[in-house]
Amino acid sequence: MKKIFVLPLAAMMLVGCGTKQEETQTTAQEEERVEQVRTTVLHPREIERVISVSTNLQGYLTQNVAPSLTGKIEHIYREVGDKVKKGDDLVRMDQTQYKTTKISMANLEVEKNRIEQLLKTGSATQQQYDQIQTQYNSTKEQLDFLKTNTYVKAPFNGVISAKTYEDGELYGGQPILVLTQIDKLKALVAVPETYFPKLKEGMKLTLTSEIYPDQVFPATIEVVYPTVDASSHTFQVKIVIPNQKNLLRPGMYVTTTIGLGKAKAIVAPYQSVEKLVGANDRYVFINDNGRAKRVAVELGQRFDQDIEIIAPELTDGVELVTTGQHKLVDGVKINVVE
Repeated sequence: MKKIFVLPLAAMMLVGCGTKQEETQTTAQEEERVEQVRTTVLHPREIERVISVSTNLQGYLTQNVAPSLTGKIEHIYREVGDKVKKGDDLVRMDQTQYKTTKISMANLEVEKNRIEQLLKTGSATQQQYDQIQTQYNSTKEQLDFLKTNTYVKAPFNGVISAKTYEDGELYGGQPILVLTQIDKLKALVAVPETYFPKLKEGMKLTLTSEIYPDQVFPATIEVVYPTVDASSHTFQVKIVIPNQKNLLRPGMYVTTTIGLGKAKAIVAPYQSVEKLVGANDRYVFINDNGRAKRVAVELGQRFDQDIEIIAPELTDGVELVTTGQHKLVDGVKINVVE
């Protein structure tokens, strides 16, 4: 005789309810995610193209006062901070060698003149005259060298920016003084390679300094270096700054601004630009037929709360996501709200 087992009604109801709950959860999981965002339509706008780069000022010329002689330093005429003019005395080295050579030079000059007179009368040969002339020229060259390096003078107008020795010390090769030109300054500026075709020698620019917040200083591009640094993708520009009032000084931190004229650009709110974690890569999201599309961008010029963004996909009429972009991933469905 077969036995028939009957499940209680409550058990059957539990089984049925469990199946319906699982089906509901599965259906919910399969529903596509939709993110709520706000967008703005991009249009090119005319901007005043400028480059702003920070740098440090340098003296236009800097001279290490380091004579090509060894020996005792007899006298140093200047102290740190002294202003000097071209031709002013800076250092006097031991004069013994110079004075000895000067006496030899005088004797050679007398002998040279004597043989020259004898040559005219036939009492001396041309060979004798040529020998004394060669010796005279060699000694004169040595005397000029000793004079320059014994009595050291300023090669240009400037200010003494460093001093290493005192009177009477033995000169050992380190610069005795450092002379720096400050009535004209220079600076080397690293400019992104994008602007290489636009910068030319002779272009005008301006400088600003936090020390003088209400002043703008004129400057000129003197040299555009011909190569680009492969690691930083920048090239150097040498600028020259007139500084007759001596307001600016070598070592000061300044910001250079180079105007490049007007241009058309895509400008967007800075907050719409995302940064890749752990890298410096920047990107934005656009509305691509109802789905978020991630677009890598380069940043250009900053305009208060807006910034220039550069990418081939960013053209006139493209919808840029400006709110809600933080939670987006590439390809997710989006709903644009007002």
